[in-house]
Amino acid sequence: MKRREFLRSSCGAILAFPGLSTATGLRWLMPDRKRQTAKRLVVMFSPNGMVRNGFWPQTEGPDFEMDQVLRPLEPFREKTLVVHGVCNQVRGDGDNHMRGMGCLLTGNELLPGNIQGGSHTPAGWASGISIDQEISRYLQSTDHNQTRFGSLEFGILVPDKADPWTRMSFLGPNQPVAPISDPYRMFEKMYGTLKDKENLLSLLGDLKQDFGQFQSSAIPEDQAMLQRHQKFLQSMEKELTSSSNVNYPVAPLELPANVANVNDNMPDLSKMQIDLLVNGFQNDLNRVATLQYTNSVGQARMKFIGVDEGHHALSHHPDKNEKTQEKLRRINTWYCEQLAYLCKKLQAIPEPGSNGTMLDHTLVVWTNELGHGNSHSLNDLPFVMVGGGFGFEMGRFTKVKRVSTTRVWLAIAQAMGHELGQFGLAELCKDGAIKL
Repeated sequence: MKRREFLRSSCGAILAFPGLSTATGLRWLMPDRKRQTAKRLVVMFSPNGMVRNGFWPQTEGPDFEMDQVLRPLEPFREKTLVVHGVCNQVRGDGDNHMRGMGCLLTGNELLPGNIQGGSHTPAGWASGISIDQEISRYLQSTDHNQTRFGSLEFGILVPDKADPWTRMSFLGPNQPVAPISDPYRMFEKMYGTLKDKENLLSLLGDLKQDFGQFQSSAIPEDQAMLQRHQKFLQSMEKELTSSSNVNYPVAPLELPANVANVNDNMPDLSKMQIDLLVNGFQNDLNRVATLQYTNSVGQARMKFIGVDEGHHALSHHPDKNEKTQEKLRRINTWYCEQLAYLCKKLQAIPEPGSNGTMLDHTLVVWTNELGHGNSHSLNDLPFVMVGGGFGFEMGRFTKVKRVSTTRVWLAIAQAMGHELGQFGLAELCKDGAIKL
């Protein structure tokens, strides 16, 4: 290997360590940092539209009915806001499943591409940042809100393939963020690399010695490169050696062993991922999380609730097929049970350094890429918000008139302290944040 290639690859190896190449670097390790009472956001996704009968309440206001699908949230009625009339109004290339997924959190059109769906026009990835990443980026920009990861993306049975049906989070145009569906991999991301601190210091020492040997024989161009690298290494070594060991408020979660990432283990995988999500919040590893169940057109077979058919196939049956509708109600009730489990865990934990519980300082949003499965409608998306509210009037069912998702995300960003004036396509949020 040529000398210059070696020098570049050496620092590339250092940057490969999680946390070093992020905007915050190693500052999350520094002790005695002033913290601000946390505001957290979770976006939970389930696919293939929502049943109309059994989900939507009939009565507006605080006395709304929690029918079969929403019934698991009854203990959290006063902290629940159900919104009817939120629509994905982004048009352009791709079919409704593709745009429903890729435009859901971005409010931007899909870029031109060569992935053909059920429409006459193929498409590519989304053309803008998603709201979860936008809010995470804002929080990471202020010292008192910085966390190690900013955001974590949890998946349950999300396919390994990458396409517009499997990705809803985006760092920017053409930059999809892959959720991690394997709980063991997520655990390693969250906690495993802390064990490498000693190895990293050793590697820094070796590199400093190697750079010293090259210094005397390097040509002027390489001398400048060496000086930049050495300054970088010295700064990193100072941060590592001056930082105290991380003492987490709670121990890293102990996961059950040998749970295979397969369809029949969906309930166990969901529980493991939710437990990890809450554990990460307790240890302030991140303030933003997504929880993605399967994917748009997902075909999970929920035999554990007596449904043998694939979810997407069932969603195409007509509403008059009552047997199919009852299966879809069971499927979506199970998803609501997962939401209730997450809220129950957050409700049981006192908020560190503040009043109330962690749920009081967290907003959980449950939504879908379609409003209705067999019509592939992007109107009247199921939109359920649970938690502290952050200024929203919780404990009720409300109807709005064809409000774009962009205006809802704008309102949520502002509730999180991010005073955005626009999000997604400008024409879709010209009326500003929706008041809820």
